[in-house]
Amino acid sequence: MRFIVGTGSSGQGVFLVEGEWAWNLTAANGSVGTDLSALAAGRIGLESLEALKEQADAEPVSSLTPGLPIERPGKIMCLGLNYVDHIKEGGYEVPSYPALFMRCNTSMIPAGAPMVRPSCSEQLDYEAELMVIIGKGGKHISEQDALDHVFGYTIFNDGSVREYQRKTHQWTPGKNFDGTGPIGPVIVTPDELPEGAEGLKIESRVGTEILQSAKTSDMLWSVARTIATVSEFTTFESGDLLAMGTPPGVGHAKTPQRWLRPGEVVEIEIEGIGICANPVVAEEDHVATEAAE
Repeated sequence: MRFIVGTGSSGQGVFLVEGEWAWNLTAANGSVGTDLSALAAGRIGLESLEALKEQADAEPVSSLTPGLPIERPGKIMCLGLNYVDHIKEGGYEVPSYPALFMRCNTSMIPAGAPMVRPSCSEQLDYEAELMVIIGKGGKHISEQDALDHVFGYTIFNDGSVREYQRKTHQWTPGKNFDGTGPIGPVIVTPDELPEGAEGLKIESRVGTEILQSAKTSDMLWSVARTIATVSEFTTFESGDLLAMGTPPGVGHAKTPQRWLRPGEVVEIEIEGIGICANPVVAEEDHVATEAAE
């Protein structure tokens, strides 16, 4: 199944998507909720959604304004170095344990929303990533059972302000500027993709300029292995997010360096899932626009 969380002519809710059409499941049954939390937790079985679809009117996917798939995830866990060529272009050694960091909720934005270049730095970079939405929670999850804990897959742009990421050995500042982490809009359940979402083409671009292009099978740590590793030290909860790292081609490694500029639209595409597209805006313009609204 494919979902978009967002707002359409039928209101805000969880939309079941088939081709170019969408059905607001929340309008048919309010217990679905306004994001994917209830579905990810299994409070409503996926097998019942076709019946809800019959109670809702179809509307074009193009008319939807996307929202966050999970409005307030408990954890946003991110894998920093998961493609060998990206590790090398960053000047790092190939790690024997995944490089992990966390993002905060205020850094996250839906697909289509403005991606904000901060006023304190021009070094806003892009990172195309596969994002996992956790369904069943747990700790000490085995690699063999890990994929049973996946509710769905979506797209993430791990927007990074490199100047601040490089200020310390900890990456937290550069990875957590407000409005720099686009996610969505389409969430796909595992049955519609290869096991572990492996072998999918992943690409970032601005217009016709291809910035990154790789396959998810190039990842050092698979989805299953990463879930098992992370669950050794923390309890996954339903609705947690797990970003799987980015392939080579990021802006800071190019010559000359290639930063995102206000006025551009950056797109992240993953085969079988869709496209996450966001306009880039300067923080001062974004603040002025919000104040005027």
